[in-house]
Amino acid sequence: MHADDNVAIVANDGGLPAGTVLPDGLVLREKVPQGHKLALVDIETGGTVRRYNVPVGYARQPIAAGSWVYERLIDMPSARALEGLPMATVPAPASAPLTGYSFEGYLNADGSVGTRNLLAITTTVQCVAGVVGVAAERIRAELLPHYPHVDGVVALEHSYGCGVAIDAPGAEIPIRTLRHISLNPNFGGEVLVVSLGCEKLQPDRLLPPGTIPLLGGRDAGAGPETVCLQHDEHVGFMSMVDDIVTRARPHLERLNARRRQTVPASALVVGVQCGGSDAFSGVTANPTVGFMADLVVRAGGTVMFSENT
Repeated sequence: MHADDNVAIVANDGGLPAGTVLPDGLVLREKVPQGHKLALVDIETGGTVRRYNVPVGYARQPIAAGSWVYERLIDMPSARALEGLPMATVPAPASAPLTGYSFEGYLNADGSVGTRNLLAITTTVQCVAGVVGVAAERIRAELLPHYPHVDGVVALEHSYGCGVAIDAPGAEIPIRTLRHISLNPNFGGEVLVVSLGCEKLQPDRLLPPGTIPLLGGRDAGAGPETVCLQHDEHVGFMSMVDDIVTRARPHLERLNARRRQTVPASALVVGVQCGGSDAFSGVTANPTVGFMADLVVRAGGTVMFSENT
């Protein structure tokens, strides 16, 4: 992966058997499984094992060139004290902006732009997840075929909201997170809220009136439409499901009337998330996604990173 590395990664399906001769003439002393490291040179006891030109461990015993470098042969580097960590990483070199790029997206009332046209069913508490899941499946099966311009329905379920200390220090963080998920640009303001009724996280706490900007002259100050499952009109599980499905129709009508518009690439927001910290993500997907992120940012767009390798 780097000219100064003393190990390489075996990418071949099934690994490489003992006796394999590498292009530089190195002969494998033993089988090396796919995704694992092999020593390119002799590494003495205590010697640094380098990949990406970064120490990934120290040899517990002599490791001969052509050997499989596995976990039991190396000690992990000790974590540095926080005081010794740099305040920032080395910034990437400046790149020229990319201009004139655009994409076809859905323009929202708050100025954000979605890449998909989805109905969101958000929940105030984990207790309603079962009902909402069944309702979402029925909407997909029975309603979506009649609304060809709607890409799907998303049930926003979570494990919060019941007997929580709703006013405790820091409680605003999960509430804010759930609120902002409901504001995803792909939902276009069409958010149907499902509440149980007795939870600490009430609908007006999760999504206060005015939180979701709306198109079409509708009153955003009225707050999102809410289905309360403990309402007297519900006489059982399927009654609750039926109500959610019925309430979804007007939202789907409005979503179905939306059309993509040409918007500048600067309006694009891309979220990326680690798909698995295996031996290949750091040498395949991550560099590819990183290159894409650089292009989006150069075009004025935004890329948000969660945990990644």
